[in-house]
Amino acid sequence: MANAVKVLIVEDEPHALTGLAELISGWGYRTETAVDGMDGWEKILAWEPAIVVTDLKMPRLDGLGLLARLADANNGVDSSIAVVLLTAQGTIQTAVEAMKLGAYDFVLKPVDATRLRAILGNATRQRETAIELEVARRRLRETGVLGSMVGSSKSMREIFTLIEQIAPSNVSVLITGESGTGKELVARTLHDLSPRKQRPFVAVNCAAIPETLIESEIFGHEKGSFTGALERRVGCFELASNGTLLLDELAEMPIGTQAKLLRVLEERKLRRLGAKSEIDVDVRVLAATNRDPEQAIEQSSLRSDLFYRLNVFHIHLPPLRSHMEDLPTMAEAMLDEMNKKHGRKVSGLAPSIVDRMMAWSWPGNGRELRNTIERAVILCPDGAPLDAGHLPPAFGRSPVAAHAANDSSLVPVRVGTTVDEAERLLILRTLEATGQNKTRAAEILGVSLKTLHNKLKEYSQNREAQSA
Repeated sequence: MANAVKVLIVEDEPHALTGLAELISGWGYRTETAVDGMDGWEKILAWEPAIVVTDLKMPRLDGLGLLARLADANNGVDSSIAVVLLTAQGTIQTAVEAMKLGAYDFVLKPVDATRLRAILGNATRQRETAIELEVARRRLRETGVLGSMVGSSKSMREIFTLIEQIAPSNVSVLITGESGTGKELVARTLHDLSPRKQRPFVAVNCAAIPETLIESEIFGHEKGSFTGALERRVGCFELASNGTLLLDELAEMPIGTQAKLLRVLEERKLRRLGAKSEIDVDVRVLAATNRDPEQAIEQSSLRSDLFYRLNVFHIHLPPLRSHMEDLPTMAEAMLDEMNKKHGRKVSGLAPSIVDRMMAWSWPGNGRELRNTIERAVILCPDGAPLDAGHLPPAFGRSPVAAHAANDSSLVPVRVGTTVDEAERLLILRTLEATGQNKTRAAEILGVSLKTLHNKLKEYSQNREAQSA
């Protein structure tokens, strides 16, 4: 009980006061009682409760008067105290008005124990989120760290401030930036600093799902709704119920699916494929793309109405090359992470490796840096620092050459070569350099995995047509 949440109960009717105290303490809360508003105010000053459950009508100082004192910014009392009003049927309107003045919620008399317990639970979780957010703010001020994100540069601190402001809300957020800049990390941080943090975080890559399956993946389907639907499937919206859903690479989602998504966002209802009825959904939706949204709209790969619906707030992540002052701190944080992941005891970063890394442009951004640090940690002996000798042999060359065995991986393009042919040569040679790793090749080329698959399919069809 030492760490139990403190609840002050203010009620002028003795039997009701005793009954409420026994009920609430039975749920694991620490309780204190007061017989009217003035007594309650003195207990608030001395005991500092997290929640106040107070009757509306009392002598000396009523519930509204107590609420007004708590709302006074100059009283020195914790502003995060949640006030729950107990009200009779005839004073509901007064209780509603009180909520506009800052009350957390109200409960009708006779008290519904189930409703009161749910309200206390929600108020407790909201308070915990507020405390965690304040701790995160303090850590950010002291060390430049917010959740799993690291950075002290002006651009990153501006992003951290925006994340702090919008994380506790339910608003949609559009996250943009080059591949590898940490868009999913931003989404996870928004989730972890929100009241939904105990609920699921679900991320779906719209570019990695075949067009014929994406609606089923997102919305779910009923058994027999299409060929191959052998059983009911719950979609990502339902998997993320009461939590957060990240739609990554949004601009790669088929236009028809975007229209259905817009309807779900507007109405908060969805219908599984093949279902006859709709179901309610309570999900915070975040979206990410490495494309310029305005260009995607012009190219008809992103609906403008969906963009405006999701773009309540916009977070743009800068490429690593534009805030290189953050690289040493990011690398140290990644080193700590990799030591834990692989059970290693690498002691730090030698100046030689920091100098080499600071001289590179990092086209793969934070993801490339993470992969480089992970490789170096595995090679480095325990107790020793990472140095330049632990970097890949091709470190510092162009993105394609860095993954090739020798300079034969360079793409020869003669004057007179068409743009389409140059593009084809670049894609095929990049695939060779990455050992046919399509995901890595797409990252190096700066295109989505879906775009790369479409290009390869086009080349295959052209070869078949030429040989026919």
